[in-house]
Amino acid sequence: MEGLLSACLLVTSVWPSHQYVLLPDSQTFRKDTHDKDPEYWTKSALDELHAALNMESTVGVAHNVILFLGDGMGIPTVTASRIFAGQVKGQSGEENSLSFDKFPHVALAKTYSVDKQTPDSAATGTAFLTGVKANSNTLGVNGNAEYNKCESVEGNEVLSILRFSLQQGKSAGVITTTRITHATPAASYAHVTNRNWEGDSKMVGVTGGCKDIAEQLVEDNPDIQVLLGGGRMFFTPNTALDPDEGNNEAQREHGRRDERNLIDAWKNRMAANKQKYRYVTNLTDFNNVDPLETDFLLGLFNQDHMQFEAERQQNPNKEPSLAAMTDKAIRILRKNPKGYFLFVEGGRIDHAHHVNRVALALSDTVAFSEAVSRADNLTNHRDTLIVTTADHSHTMMMAGYPSRGNNILGVVDTSLDDDNLTYTTLIYGNGRNVNYGGRRNLTNDVTTNVNYTSEAAVRHNIETHGGEDVGIYARGPMSHLFHGVHEQNYIAHVMMYASCVGPYAEDRQCARSLLSAPTGRPQKPCINTASSNHWNLILLITVILEL
Repeated sequence: MEGLLSACLLVTSVWPSHQYVLLPDSQTFRKDTHDKDPEYWTKSALDELHAALNMESTVGVAHNVILFLGDGMGIPTVTASRIFAGQVKGQSGEENSLSFDKFPHVALAKTYSVDKQTPDSAATGTAFLTGVKANSNTLGVNGNAEYNKCESVEGNEVLSILRFSLQQGKSAGVITTTRITHATPAASYAHVTNRNWEGDSKMVGVTGGCKDIAEQLVEDNPDIQVLLGGGRMFFTPNTALDPDEGNNEAQREHGRRDERNLIDAWKNRMAANKQKYRYVTNLTDFNNVDPLETDFLLGLFNQDHMQFEAERQQNPNKEPSLAAMTDKAIRILRKNPKGYFLFVEGGRIDHAHHVNRVALALSDTVAFSEAVSRADNLTNHRDTLIVTTADHSHTMMMAGYPSRGNNILGVVDTSLDDDNLTYTTLIYGNGRNVNYGGRRNLTNDVTTNVNYTSEAAVRHNIETHGGEDVGIYARGPMSHLFHGVHEQNYIAHVMMYASCVGPYAEDRQCARSLLSAPTGRPQKPCINTASSNHWNLILLITVILEL
């Protein structure tokens, strides 16, 4: 919990004071006129069945891999966001689909970490990026590394698919709406036993010679070609002036104590290596980046986390959208004939849930869906594997029996609780309850306001993660390997196997072996003797059963 609170500290300290709504305050949106027509439902089901029967698995090597991670995007968030997006368009909402809803292969991931039933973003990020589960609050290390013990890092480091892709000559990029040093993106490139070691200001009193995450990013990962997100303060001295904020309280508190300017260090290295590079801090400069003339791009668009999507839409000239950053990254990375790996995080879904602001969470999820759609349109499903998933869920749920088309941000229109009080469709299991003095009628509340704090059953200083399974949505080469309920670290192994990197770099250990099978049937990848005997036993049992 200490790590969680620290990670969210800055979220609550910079909360906007303005008020605006994301949906009209009307209760009900229009339903389609054909809802009562049985022929409509039969035809729509037949269309879906026909598409399923004609769907072909894309067997082959993933030249490119894009992993989209909705931080905190549990199944209830996906469902509510789907309805929300439809209602923004004036529809009932339930019939709507998010971009990744349409991916052909869907599975579930179990999210627990080595030491917790309900995980944090550091351990989960390590799992789905490296293929190894870890302890909570630790990044890029295995379960033998102990939280907050610097000396336990050495010898327990684990490499991510990003690092393995670079080793094979591919390009790589990391995009997030959080600080670029935050837990989830940092799992792709850093090795620490405390996710909060984002800058040296967070490591006062730490001994053992560990580097902070920002320093690791610049010094140990100079070959990552695209880095886009927030978090400038961890890269510049605490005496420096931020482009937007100057030398404010956050800069003085969280800026570097070693007086180094890691942004200048990055630029100097690029110049020394004669790279075509750009460093940008605002939307105008970002838009002026020519992908054809840029091989390395560092964009830090905020001193802290980037804006929530709802805030960005109110001030659209300050920061790029997640979709725009994804677009630019793909256009830069795809110039490499060997392919690329790109990690894209919609990180502020999680932050909105932590403070029970459900409207903000849904808005960021829709923006995340738009980024997935942009990547889907820019790439070919025959050579690019796209995986969309979440690291963990939250305690938000959909409750009651609201009418079809009822405002997803509104109160349930069909029933009251046992005390004859109204309640909203979306509620939290715990968190910052506005009704600390007891429940009250919400009829006059503007529940569609982005700053509205939704009710919670258990009073808590901050809403927590949820521990249930999360969805995996995939399309492209080998995406059919997502087919049931998987351990979360399995995600990394599918991506590495499909793209022939890391432990699957050899031809007979990866998807490439499938293309050389003389009979056209998949060959078994190289496995150890014990595993081979296991498969032979299964084959024997199958033959006996058939007899």
